[in-house]
Amino acid sequence: MSNAITLYSFPLSGHAHRVRLFASLAGINHEVVDVDLAKGEQSGADFRAINPFGQVPAMRDGETVLADSNAILLYLARKYAPDWYSDDIETQAHIQRFLSVAAGPIAYGPAAARLVNVFGAGLDKAQAQSVAEWVFERLDAHLEGREWVATDRPSIADIALYSYTAHAPEGDVSLEAYPNIRAFLARIEALPGFVGMPNTPVGLAA
Repeated sequence: MSNAITLYSFPLSGHAHRVRLFASLAGINHEVVDVDLAKGEQSGADFRAINPFGQVPAMRDGETVLADSNAILLYLARKYAPDWYSDDIETQAHIQRFLSVAAGPIAYGPAAARLVNVFGAGLDKAQAQSVAEWVFERLDAHLEGREWVATDRPSIADIALYSYTAHAPEGDVSLEAYPNIRAFLARIEALPGFVGMPNTPVGLAA
């Protein structure tokens, strides 16, 4: 067995969760090192040597050190789990499209609303909820008649979308109006190796 990669994580981070989830689903040998954000470990010299931006997730694979959840997903898929990516350039573009959705309206919508409720972030919750509803309406329509967002099998695009979408209710964004999204989340949760992110009562981690 190859040496385990190291994932630097935080249990309540959706960005970190998507990397842990993918490593588990893809059967990639890994160990998780939790970074205590409440104690400021992300700002310490040791972690800044790994990621100068002071954010989780980060990854170490031998001599390779990498940060940013989508970049890590792409690296892990290309190196260890090619079935979760594609050799086809058009499919690669579709996957990238939804990685961008995860980094854009998902981050500024449901993820931001959750940050306000769970961590007390000083963001505009109403605006974040409006963005969440905007992107979920379009994602739900895209999923009509589809099982997966970018191709005919699960890919890293699906994993990138999962965590903050599944936990949108923690930002007071209901998924009730989006049956295709709820079915999509259930399909991911039924995959062998699925690991969830803890549900967090409002204000617990603030």
